[in-house]
Amino acid sequence: MRDVIAGVIAVALLLMAASLATTLQGFRRRRQRAHEAERALGRRLIAEIPAADDLVLFTADATCFHYGDRAIEKDAIVAVRVLINGSPIAASVSRRADPRTASAATSVEDRPDGIARDRWDVAIETAAGTTLVECGAIRERVSQELARAVFDAVKAELELRNATATQRHGA
Repeated sequence: MRDVIAGVIAVALLLMAASLATTLQGFRRRRQRAHEAERALGRRLIAEIPAADDLVLFTADATCFHYGDRAIEKDAIVAVRVLINGSPIAASVSRRADPRTASAATSVEDRPDGIARDRWDVAIETAAGTTLVECGAIRERVSQELARAVFDAVKAELELRNATATQRHGA
């Protein structure tokens, strides 16, 4: 009797392992299709940001940054800030920005997570409003690296546009 129970448990564990492997393979295929779809649209991947159910891609093309299904026009960006627990720790501001708005630091209301974790976000400010790219509160620096990748990409674009504007006005 004991051998029959052990056999049934072993079969159940094997079925569970096969189910998990199939689910993981499906997730990988879905992720690969999402990457291919972005490349087909002429976008480059900057970061894969964990969301509640899936990953949200932060990508860029020649004219826009894309956060999931939201497009942020590069020409409209006036500032980008890295936020930790809702407070800015780094910023880059466009020379085209209104000095009164550019000097005001973006801050987001802190949401306590219960466990002491640092929440990393990137605020991308345009004339139309602010887009908050929520990079998460994952331990071991993952969220920090995601926020840094998003911030660095937007900052590089701002610096490029600032340099181009300086050359136009200086020439």
